[in-house]
Amino acid sequence: MTNSTATTDPFAGLAATTLLRFATAGSVDDGKSTLVGRLLHDSKSVLTDQLEAVAHASLSRGQETPDLALLTDGLRAEREQGITIDVAYRYFATPRRRFILADTPGHVQYTRNMVTGASTAELTVILVDARNGVVEQTRRHAAIAALLRVPHVVLAVNKMDLVDFAEPVFADIAEEFTAYATELGVPEVTAIPISALTGDNVVDPSARMDWYGGPTVLEHLETVPVSHDLAECHARLPVQYVIRPQTAEHPDYRGYAGQIAAGTFRVGEEVMVLPSGRTSTVTGIDLLGVPVDVAWTPQSVTLLLADDIDISRGDLVVPARDAPSTTRDIEATVCHVADIPLTVGQRVLLKHTTRTVKAIVQEIPSRLTLDDLSQARNPERLVANDIGRVRVRTAEPLALDAYAESRRTGSFLLIDPADGTTLAAGMAGESFAATGAATATGTTDDEEGWDF
Repeated sequence: MTNSTATTDPFAGLAATTLLRFATAGSVDDGKSTLVGRLLHDSKSVLTDQLEAVAHASLSRGQETPDLALLTDGLRAEREQGITIDVAYRYFATPRRRFILADTPGHVQYTRNMVTGASTAELTVILVDARNGVVEQTRRHAAIAALLRVPHVVLAVNKMDLVDFAEPVFADIAEEFTAYATELGVPEVTAIPISALTGDNVVDPSARMDWYGGPTVLEHLETVPVSHDLAECHARLPVQYVIRPQTAEHPDYRGYAGQIAAGTFRVGEEVMVLPSGRTSTVTGIDLLGVPVDVAWTPQSVTLLLADDIDISRGDLVVPARDAPSTTRDIEATVCHVADIPLTVGQRVLLKHTTRTVKAIVQEIPSRLTLDDLSQARNPERLVANDIGRVRVRTAEPLALDAYAESRRTGSFLLIDPADGTTLAAGMAGESFAATGAATATGTTDDEEGWDF
């Protein structure tokens, strides 16, 4: 280890725009797993032994042809029930782009898993059965995509073979969904008519839908713009670990390690450590043991500072000229993911980046009604799969960005302190001033410490 600098970047040869993270969503039996299997199969991304295993499993279920959905339904319970339960991640590549896809569950009780799959996605494929059109689960998935600010949404109208490839059926569904998504604030919707079972418009254009002149699903995935603009955001480094090797070669080495959540850090830059507010200057950046002058998201690095500052896991390193304000009062939109409800007055843990603090749910102002996008006022509680607004007060100050500005540092989790269950995924909105005179210094770690 060393605190000297160099211009060498070990990742200089990698183009960030070659990778697309995307998720699939839709109601039960809309064909998500079949679509993903078709993408993998027709793009030649399935190994021979995998295809043989799928063929064998299909024959054992009495199917004459391989069921491509089994390529993603990896759990035994999923194969037995014929549904997706967990988020199935798959990695594949074409000559034009690399992909990480998350096949999320369709059943309403597993909607919470879509939050996991889509939280890092830059594109979401929402499937609709051409026979059923837009249903409540479709609207819920669209709302989650909008809530998570996924920049690109593909509406895949599946099973067109079961409606005789009729253009009016596709047009009506596309119009209804696009209007709904626009109300939610989804920035872009691309509608594609497909048949995942037969492969129409998945990888190759369909001769049976010559009225459609747009891209196939794979073509759109290969060509959709991927901004990867996190390097231009406000720089943020949540500290995960303090490195002090205390070796004879480096007796005074003290580095602050973590993954850059957003933005870019440079040697010589003045930084601030939150929540303490202490400042220093970056004297070195180590990247995989190699000193560099510049590092950016999502690289994992070790920062070396000029001053000996008390820094520990959970602290946030930011540019001194661009430091966010800290607050103990947080207003946010949350997606409730637990079986137990979230209630007013409930004591929780709030995890933001690498920092976890005690908190209390002070208010639940509203819950989103998916049918008409109205707000149910003061519901007092949120149950599994509900989307609502909450106001939370924390025991210690946090430096949250608005989720609209940074998906990484604007998000958080609410956790049950009793057993560690994740209760809700939150997206920070407008923070508001404290109404009481309590301060963080007045809290303790015992039971009374919750009443802040």
